[in-house]
Amino acid sequence: MANPKICVSLEETTVKAMVDEAARAGIQGANMIEVRFDRLYLKKPQAVISEDAEGNRVSTMLPVNEWPVLDFEEVNVEKSIAALKEAIALPVIFSVRAVRDGGHFSGDEKQRLAILEAAIGSEVKWIDIELSIKAKDRKALVEAAKAAKCQIIASQHNMDGTPSAEEIVTFVTSNGDSGDIVKFCSTLKDHQDALQLVDAANTLSAQETPPYSIMALGNGGDWTRIHAPTLGQDLVYATMRDEFRLSDKGLVNVRDLQDAWRLLEY
Repeated sequence: MANPKICVSLEETTVKAMVDEAARAGIQGANMIEVRFDRLYLKKPQAVISEDAEGNRVSTMLPVNEWPVLDFEEVNVEKSIAALKEAIALPVIFSVRAVRDGGHFSGDEKQRLAILEAAIGSEVKWIDIELSIKAKDRKALVEAAKAAKCQIIASQHNMDGTPSAEEIVTFVTSNGDSGDIVKFCSTLKDHQDALQLVDAANTLSAQETPPYSIMALGNGGDWTRIHAPTLGQDLVYATMRDEFRLSDKGLVNVRDLQDAWRLLEY
């Protein structure tokens, strides 16, 4: 059985930097790219340079939730979408994550949905349409995506914790008609939460289920990514970040992910 596709989620904050990051991701083995359009509303600050006890220069970046956020009008939506579409060669999953789902979009929900509509109109290959969107609005987006032959990620982001394995299994199996891939992402409190994700994925892998991708943020959240080939996952999200203790955040570098799969003989 073929390994899951690897999607690198871009974390840069300008169109040019995103294009460069996508190119590097392709070189390092990514199959797909997630354009987090909401990150264009972040203004990346300069790193703070200081010295440690040994006199070594240390570069420190503020947490992303403390970065300045641009007003909605400061990003040219149509121009940005066109530039990203023209410059990124790999298939793109286009998302505009709301603050409630851990994103950084500065506008209101009507403006966010309009960006998703514009992305569908640009003939993007994939669109992430959260299940938290109001039913009427989501139905309109799904119909537009199907008409444009744009595949759908039906996503759910539990930012306040992780449900039981049984609840995750029920979520995936009951939302098979909501998209081409069902995505579930939660926030972990401890390793017991991480085991709920592994247990859910293991259960799903033994059933006839819709394509799915299960993951979490926090220590242990990378377990379902690293062992995705044996857990029946169809898509794994990775990052270009490679800082120390990245696994504490539940993330995994795209190159390290492939190395792990080779080491584990997946």
